Amino acid sequence: MHEKRVARAYVAEMMLAFVVYTVLLLAAIRYGRPMPEGWLRTLVLVTPMIGFVMAFRAIARHVARIDEYQRIRLLENIAVAAAITLAGTFTYGFLETAGFPKVSMFYVWIGMGLSTAAVTLFRKVTAR
Repeated sequence: MHEKRVARAYVAEMMLAFVVYTVLLLAAIRYGRPMPEGWLRTLVLVTPMIGFVMAFRAIARHVARIDEYQRIRLLENIAVAAAITLAGTFTYGFLETAGFPKVSMFYVWIGMGLSTAAVTLFRKVTAR
């Protein structure tokens, strides 16, 4: 019962964070990019970080609410995913010096999310 309540709270907080992030991102792209350079444009362009901070808070609250076993499993998954992401970004850094195109840092976050999902899924499937 507790696990389901915790999971529902986490999903609700993350969905709200994603909605806020998406709305602010679309607004920043639509209104911020055409603005003249300056502090106001910069402020508008970083407003999607409000949604990011909300997601970070949801994750931190989730980690605090789950039991010790779930917490250690989650943190192990994140640690392995961070290592995978580090290896990928470090390797691509060398490839950029070999002439590969520069890649936006936004891809690091995507890589971290995909790595975390892959590690979690792999550990779930192989645990049986």
